[in-house]
Amino acid sequence: MTPSPSGTASTPETALPSTPPARPQAAVGSSLAAGEAFIGYYVDLMNYSYTTGDPAALLAASDKGCEGCKGIADYVRKVNATNGGLQGDYKDHLVDVKEIYRGETGRLGGSAALKGGKYVERSTPGASPVSQEGSTGTMEFSLLATGGNWVMFEMQINES
Repeated sequence: MTPSPSGTASTPETALPSTPPARPQAAVGSSLAAGEAFIGYYVDLMNYSYTTGDPAALLAASDKGCEGCKGIADYVRKVNATNGGLQGDYKDHLVDVKEIYRGETGRLGGSAALKGGKYVERSTPGASPVSQEGSTGTMEFSLLATGGNWVMFEMQINES
């Protein structure tokens, strides 16, 4: 699971979302619980980006220096469900926030388990389809409190 997305069901989505998901109340604030809820919200933002090709909301919930976040944004601008680059079950599903802790700098760090299903990816609209098998992965993350809420400071998804 590099910036490449995945999901678990095999039914195509019929209606594209018209707006990005809103931050849930549980993810508001800078508590440990809000940080854990933010991870679920961030996965929803990634999935919105995979579907629409629009990473603006994802980047708004990310620190400007987050390289992993920029990698996902660059990927979805080229490959997404709206332009036919992703078909099938390409969404990431949060299984569990395995660990979350507050570091000495006040940032939160931890890891989360993700699960994905089978989907087909095309790197460009005319490219041959490449089947992607179901997978599991771990998102390693660091969160930074900005404006009273957590943002993704850095993240990396490793396939297991």
